[in-house]
Amino acid sequence: MNPARRCVCVLALAALAAGCSPDPKTSAPAQLAPSTSQHKAIGQLPTIDIDAVLGHTKALSADAFEGRAPGGKGEALTVKYLGDEFKKIGLKPGNTDGTYTQKVPLVGITGAEARPLTIAKGTKTQTLKWKDEVVAWTKRVGDGASLDTSELVFAGYGVEAPEFNWNDFKDVDVKGKTIVVFVNDPQVRDASDPSKLDPQTFNGEAMTYYGRWTYKFEEGAKRGAAGVLIVHETGPAGYPFSVVQGNLGEKFDLVTPDKNMGRAAIEGWVSLDAAKKIFSMAGQDFDALKRQAITRDFRPIPLGLTASMAIRNTMRTIDSRNVLAKLEGSDPQLKNEYVVYTAHWDHLGVGDPVNGDRIYNGALDNASGVASLLEIAKAFTQVQPPPKRSILFVMVTAEEQGLLGSQYYSVTPVYPLAKTLANINIDGVNQWGRTKDITVVGLGASDLDDYLRDAAGEQGRILRPDPEPEKGFYYRSDHFNFAKQGVPALYTDTGVEFIGKPPEYSKQKRDEYTNHDYHAPSDEVKPDWDLSGAREDAQVPRVETGQRVQGETRRDAQGAGTRQ
Repeated sequence: MNPARRCVCVLALAALAAGCSPDPKTSAPAQLAPSTSQHKAIGQLPTIDIDAVLGHTKALSADAFEGRAPGGKGEALTVKYLGDEFKKIGLKPGNTDGTYTQKVPLVGITGAEARPLTIAKGTKTQTLKWKDEVVAWTKRVGDGASLDTSELVFAGYGVEAPEFNWNDFKDVDVKGKTIVVFVNDPQVRDASDPSKLDPQTFNGEAMTYYGRWTYKFEEGAKRGAAGVLIVHETGPAGYPFSVVQGNLGEKFDLVTPDKNMGRAAIEGWVSLDAAKKIFSMAGQDFDALKRQAITRDFRPIPLGLTASMAIRNTMRTIDSRNVLAKLEGSDPQLKNEYVVYTAHWDHLGVGDPVNGDRIYNGALDNASGVASLLEIAKAFTQVQPPPKRSILFVMVTAEEQGLLGSQYYSVTPVYPLAKTLANINIDGVNQWGRTKDITVVGLGASDLDDYLRDAAGEQGRILRPDPEPEKGFYYRSDHFNFAKQGVPALYTDTGVEFIGKPPEYSKQKRDEYTNHDYHAPSDEVKPDWDLSGAREDAQVPRVETGQRVQGETRRDAQGAGTRQ
């Protein structure tokens, strides 16, 4: 999950389960059109039992679940808990093999420093401190990986974006070299107002996928780089270096035929202070490099330095599990079309102690989202008339490892994506009280916004865009894997205008969570949680019947389908 994201769980949009068919001209889901037939007002729908949501959250985030890491006791307890709850609700097994699970083959790699990262210039060397200054790993499935006097090259933001006429690499070959890059998009200023970013270049304030750390590693691998080191800055990254340090434990990845040998040998981050020391050793000024990197004329800069280090791996392979349940549609034909709700059940497990606590409970992230989805599933079983289309509830694994469970489902779906009309993703709930608005992360990315807008209007509420678009939240939760495959996806967040609170309250609470609880053992149920907003968010529904199709689906406005 992303820092301070409070996904509004929409029982809603059950409209999607009621009446629209895929466009026969395409294999993609069709656009949903407003209906003039049977509409259920919010007051006619089953209520969400918020006390039950809190109960599930407490159970799943209890110390006994050991932080719900994939591949251990926490996974076994969580999968059993979810399967039992789905059975109690009366939902059918979601897998066509008659079970409530889908196996997700993962390889777990625990990396350790075999040789420290040493930067050399002739006979002069500088060694970076493991964890404090450098966090690195290898995703290659083997005993380990190394850099051996690999030439260091500063590659700006490490971006090639033809649609923005941008290429940080130009014609420079970085094969076998280690590139050092900035996180986020190139921060190009608006010529008419230098206090803002140019809205025509990398979407201005809103991060594109080019700004994500995952893209930096992918682009480096594509170009044959031996290593990719990202310079961490809290603002552009969207989280402090302590979050990056959490990558030093076991990391999972999907099992691939080439055993990830196509990836760079070493991937990692360096702290801002460490980066400045590296640049200084090369005779370069950090601020000057930043100014150069935000111009289209930028070319990679050989630093005249070499990097050496080695990582030693301990590995295991596991079959983790997505947990699935189905509410079968009532229409004989339309029941073969699906609306998929997702929430990730995993968190970080047991890790380095903070104030003596080693269990990363993940109450908000994402026990609360799973708990909310369980109660939404229960409410769906009480909707009358029942939905015509089938609704699939998928609790995915390994989101915290890089959206792996949803990635696996999106490329090996149990039900065809061509028959999947929408994905609605839940990643945390609002624990701070009622709001007058709802935030949509990636507002405009799909036609689902239109349904949500109508539903919110029934509560006298409005939709707002993400107040922190620079942090790239759109790419940081499980809906993104569905969007990449062309499935309309909705990812919402708590509003920013809290009833009875001052205007600064929302930012204050978001910052408080990000700085103190995000990916920390302190992410536990707090005595002051106020789930009245979560209840209202979950009651933002629109249940329609007899909808018709109009035209084609509006595809992901973020460009997710073209850059993975």
